[in-house]
Amino acid sequence: MPEKLWHLKNCDIFGKLLPEEIKRLESRSRSRSFPARSPVYLPSEKADSVFLLAKGLVKVCNLTSDGKQSILAFVEPGELFGELAIFAEAARDEYVEAVDAATVVMIPAEELQQLMSHHNGVALEITKMVGLRRHRIERRLKNLMFLSNRDRLIHLLLDLAEQFGVCDSEGIRLRIKLAHQELANLMGSTRETVTILLGHLKSEGLIHVGRRKIVLVNTEQLAASVDRRIPVLR
Repeated sequence: MPEKLWHLKNCDIFGKLLPEEIKRLESRSRSRSFPARSPVYLPSEKADSVFLLAKGLVKVCNLTSDGKQSILAFVEPGELFGELAIFAEAARDEYVEAVDAATVVMIPAEELQQLMSHHNGVALEITKMVGLRRHRIERRLKNLMFLSNRDRLIHLLLDLAEQFGVCDSEGIRLRIKLAHQELANLMGSTRETVTILLGHLKSEGLIHVGRRKIVLVNTEQLAASVDRRIPVLR
């Protein structure tokens, strides 16, 4: 089976399409590979394609007014990104960078528009994905305006646990390996502040921190401290 076709068939959004519909989508898509730390697309590029991540990990970013990187989201294999091209063919505002070596399938936006108009299931799944991603970003922005650095970090760790958490003997381990600077870019803070706060949470027995490794040891207490529910792992 061609690799593109395999990735499309194994994407939850396209899983219920008929074989001929998958083959049509495959024939109109193309795949590209990107080395780690290279851009997948940049701001101001024309938004005429949606991307399905087949392998690796990418991050969706913006540049702040002072030129610093703000991370909006991490995307894992099987997920779409650049999805706003479906709704408006304009220049992109954000940029996407490969964290690890990545392979993507580039799908013309007009093809997805046609699928959404004929398949309620596809339209619903894409709408749910867009809504969930926007909800996470909006919650993070709200936290940035109203919460302390400590509470923002705890909310971020709980968000990451929902998306990337796995249970192990210590607690909930984050599968994604993040440097302190990346955590700072996610929560709108500085690397030094994140390092200090992680140290405090570790000394309180709430988390375990290793080299680019974080485990939420006492998830219940973390969630209660910011009045949130315990994260539900995917």
